Amino acid sequence: MTGRADWDLLQSLHAVLEAGTFSAAARLRRLTQPTLGRHIDQLERQLGAPLFLRSPRGLRPTDLALSFRPHLADMAAAAQAASRDASGVANGAGGVVRVAASDVIGIEVLPGILTTFRQDNPGVDVELALSNKIEDLTRRDADIAVRMARPTQNSLVAKKVGELTLAFYASPDYVARKGLPTTFEELVEHNLIGFDRNLPELVSDLSIGRPVTRDLFALRTDNDVAQLAALKAGFGIGACQRQIGRKFGLVPVMPDLFSFKLDIWICMHETLRGSPRMRLMFDHLASELGAYAATGD
Repeated sequence: MTGRADWDLLQSLHAVLEAGTFSAAARLRRLTQPTLGRHIDQLERQLGAPLFLRSPRGLRPTDLALSFRPHLADMAAAAQAASRDASGVANGAGGVVRVAASDVIGIEVLPGILTTFRQDNPGVDVELALSNKIEDLTRRDADIAVRMARPTQNSLVAKKVGELTLAFYASPDYVARKGLPTTFEELVEHNLIGFDRNLPELVSDLSIGRPVTRDLFALRTDNDVAQLAALKAGFGIGACQRQIGRKFGLVPVMPDLFSFKLDIWICMHETLRGSPRMRLMFDHLASELGAYAATGD
């Protein structure tokens, strides 16, 4: 397959693999559904084999389609990175910076930090990618990442800017109804908020007098923001940053018996160190997140 049209077809395949349906993929690509369907039909004719099996349950990608997935993800990331780089060249000191962070950091911590960055750098647009998975900076899924662990790739510029302390908290309403535990034995009798299917390695290594397993939690969700929402609503006891606990007026639970720390690292690919807007964002995040971490002491 050669030519520009084939790249259009591959983009449509990538969209269907990501979105799961033709209609959702068409919205992603800003195409009509019939146009996107024709792209898939044409690609199947060129390949001589089906890419999806249609059934009452919806689309199911074939092994052929799935074999394209990692390559298309790399191509899409490269295309998006090229677009961001081109925007910087065209706009001088302006352009786009894509920042990756965890859900809680992106929702509870970064909005104010990015606001001051934009005020100081009105020509730079910000894309914010929120996920608890570690974005691959080597293939430019993001330009800069805020990570809670030391990066392992040698090709990254990385700076540790501080530490976050997490501890148990409960809402005043929950404390009024259930009281406060003073020992781990009492703690496990309370309504605990925690993880469902994806128990982080850090959590499984914590010691609360018994192994930390999913059956310990009265509310289980792998979404950290949902955990925090349940904590604020008074469902039970959960872990959160000290800064967030103070922000929402939460009550510390057994603060002298339990807490743990997470490092804050700012990372970007070494090839971006010469970009003015990337350097500006990197330094701004390092300064502001470092200051934020210091407020948790």
